[in-house]
Amino acid sequence: MRPVIAILTDFGTRDPFVAIMKGVMRRLSPNADLIDVTHDIEAQNVRQAAFALLTSWRWFPSGTIFLCVVDPGVGSERRALVVSAGGCHFVAPDNGLLSWTLAESPPDGIISAENSAWYLENVSHTFHGRDVFAPLAAHLACGVGPGDLGPAISGIGQLPEPRLELQSEALHAEVVDIDRFGNLVSSVGDCRWREDGTLLLSPRFGSGAPVELQADNLRIGLGDSEITGLHKTYSDVAAGEILACVGSSGFLELGVNQGNAARELGIAVGDTVTVGWTCNNS
Repeated sequence: MRPVIAILTDFGTRDPFVAIMKGVMRRLSPNADLIDVTHDIEAQNVRQAAFALLTSWRWFPSGTIFLCVVDPGVGSERRALVVSAGGCHFVAPDNGLLSWTLAESPPDGIISAENSAWYLENVSHTFHGRDVFAPLAAHLACGVGPGDLGPAISGIGQLPEPRLELQSEALHAEVVDIDRFGNLVSSVGDCRWREDGTLLLSPRFGSGAPVELQADNLRIGLGDSEITGLHKTYSDVAAGEILACVGSSGFLELGVNQGNAARELGIAVGDTVTVGWTCNNS
């Protein structure tokens, strides 16, 4: 199989930055299969990048190298990391970007990739994506072992987790992401439909035992709106109606059928989501 390098950045596509990184990797690893996760992370938004990685990495083949460059501290003393976890490698700055993913899939090894022999020559102070991170990913794709890139370390920088406070018959969460359709993705997950129509909530953030919920009994508060019940598809409600559903990544989402919930409700990332229910068991 060709080695896979999956690239996640906040560089956008207007400037040539992503293409330059790909050029470097093609030069160093001509057989690598380069896949774009996204380059539309908001500028310097490490939390958004962490969530995008958390919800995407498991869908890639074993051995994938994730090149994640959202790096407000470029040029500073922050470390360049190469982390092995879940059968994959992750190349990223040590700014917390990897912490949510590694909380779910504990690392097998963490390397501070400080052996500059694997960088490009004449490393710039402002484009480590090209000069440091892309070469590291390419060399991994060529079979270089992580241990050759620098010394092993025991920990990485951590991002605070999104709010998810689970109580006996309610929880307090937050909007953690807004997709391009304006759907409001909450920190409430992992949510899974069961065959009998109930919902199993196994918290991915915070702590707490799984809770079985009756979808019809849920009361979801967001801003000035309250939504009753949970739907399986957007088309369960009329066009223009607000609804709650479980998104493809297992997180509770609030949306408007054929509309933009973020714009219509005036909601932003970080706003509070409250969920009340009647418990069957826990």
